[in-house]
Amino acid sequence: MTESRATAEAVVAALGARGLTLAVAESLTGGLVMGALTEVPGASVVFRGGPVVYATDTKASVLDVDPVLLEARGPVDPDVADAMARSVRRRWRADVGLATTGVAGPSRQSGKPVGEVYVGVADAAGTVVHRVDLAAAGDRSAIRREAVELALAAVLERLGLAGEVSVG
Repeated sequence: MTESRATAEAVVAALGARGLTLAVAESLTGGLVMGALTEVPGASVVFRGGPVVYATDTKASVLDVDPVLLEARGPVDPDVADAMARSVRRRWRADVGLATTGVAGPSRQSGKPVGEVYVGVADAAGTVVHRVDLAAAGDRSAIRREAVELALAAVLERLGLAGEVSVG
C-alpha cells in the first residue's frame, strides 16, 4: 500500500468517525488528491467533490479567488491557498475544505521556484495554510505525489491527528 493510500484511508476514517465531509480544490496536484480519496472504499460518505482549477483564471471564475490577488501575487501564494480552501468548503457545502497550489516544474511560474507548494485547510474554526519546499522531492511527478501526501496529512493535522503524520 502506498503512503498516500494509507493517509487517504486515515482521512476518510477520521472524517467518518467525526461525521464530517470534505471538499477539495486542486491546482498543481491536478486531481490526484481526489483520486487518492476516491480509491478508499466508503469515501462517498465523506467526500463531496471539488474542482481542478489548474489555470489561474479558473481560480477566480470557479472559486471566486480575488482577481486582484491573483494579478498581484500569482496563483502560488498562501492567500490564494486560503481563498481556495474557504471557497471550496462553502461552494461544496462541506465541513472541511482542502486546497493545493504550487509549482511542480519543470520551470518557475510567476516568479516562484519549482517545488514551492501551499496547502490550505479550512473548517469552521478558520483556515491553516502550510508552505513547503518540495524541490528536493525530485521531478515534476515526485513533487506532485509529495504534495498529495502533504495535503492529506494536513487534513489529519487539522482534525487533531498530527501525531500520526508529518506535515511541512
